[in-house]
Amino acid sequence: MMRISSIQAYNNGVSGIQNNYSNVTRTQEQISSGKRLLTPADDPVASTRLLQLSQERGRLDEYLSNLDAAEGSLQNEESILNSVENIIFRLQEIAVQAGDGAQDATDKEALAIEVEERLDEMLDLLNSRNSRGEYIFGGNQGKQEPFSFDPVSNSFVYNGDEGQREVQIASSSYLPITDNGKEIFADVPNETRVLVSQGTPNSGVSGVNKVELLDSAQFDAYFDTLVGQPQQASLSFTPNPLIPSGYDVFLIDANNPAPGVALPAGDVVLNTDGDLEITIAAMGEKLTVAGSPAAGDQIDITRQEKIGLLDTTKMLADTLRGYGTSVERQAATDYGVGLALQNLSNGLGSVLEVRTEVGARLNVVDSTRTSHEDVKLINQSLQSDLEDLDYAEALSRLSFQSVILEAAQQSFVKISGLNLFSRL
Repeated sequence: MMRISSIQAYNNGVSGIQNNYSNVTRTQEQISSGKRLLTPADDPVASTRLLQLSQERGRLDEYLSNLDAAEGSLQNEESILNSVENIIFRLQEIAVQAGDGAQDATDKEALAIEVEERLDEMLDLLNSRNSRGEYIFGGNQGKQEPFSFDPVSNSFVYNGDEGQREVQIASSSYLPITDNGKEIFADVPNETRVLVSQGTPNSGVSGVNKVELLDSAQFDAYFDTLVGQPQQASLSFTPNPLIPSGYDVFLIDANNPAPGVALPAGDVVLNTDGDLEITIAAMGEKLTVAGSPAAGDQIDITRQEKIGLLDTTKMLADTLRGYGTSVERQAATDYGVGLALQNLSNGLGSVLEVRTEVGARLNVVDSTRTSHEDVKLINQSLQSDLEDLDYAEALSRLSFQSVILEAAQQSFVKISGLNLFSRL
């Protein structure tokens, strides 16, 4: 026969009431919060999965934030490239207009003024900043102004690097949000592949009216054998009245120093305008030289495969300002304008190519954002299934638990009133 003390019966009753009250309270907390899981102990497996889903949601939110930043940066770059395109279009119109034979020096001067204004506008665009104050076209050098004018070389220089800034848009995907200005605006193919200038000494050469690339293979074969930088050669003139052209012309380079290699007499001829047409078979180039070279006069020919948009624009302005009344100067102007027009077309092609890439990146932004948002919705659905409360089940359970609690309380009252003294 088992004996139960009054204190034990009392404690059992109180414990039962507390357990039932705890169940009711927990169900009420679930209903008020709308969550099935209040602590990890409620369902360790589901809690672990919820933690993973929460971490994934944080990563997706970060990727979506990066996508928003990337979209803003790329749209800004696209707008700037569009403005640069419009400037190039206008410069091409000016170059075509400058080819009008009816224009005089005053007309050319007016066009030169507009070209210089467009040059300043282009320079401002190429040195644009983003919303964070960083230069867009400086590569990874966001604090360094990308383009500036060097008075020593009389040309524009690029001060950035060749990097691209990127943002992470997925677990293993990075998207470039900038482009370096060297690739777009500085490394534009030069139509003639050379830079021709009057050498030292020079007293009779008034200019080079035309440079024509005849053979790319010969050009490469010649300059690739030259040692040192820059890869440069010179033409040296010696008057010779005994030959039809009146000149012996020597090609001087690092492999053949002065007096150089004499060009065949048939490769140096006078054209109908009285200019020297010089075919340099070794380098696959043909030059038309104006003036009457004196003994020892030189023309320097430097290999220059690339020419920047800013330099092309400046050369166009300088060419228009150099227009004169002489046939030689007019021919030089016509050639300079034509060359500028060709190099502007090359520059436009470079800008259009990068703008196409920017458009493709914007498409990646849209598709990736859609993908992340879809995954986020799926994860939210899984998260809801794991932690959200079934209100119908919870309300039914609360009602049942309330009945049990009430019964326990009433039973305790009756049981606690039973004792030996009530039998006396």
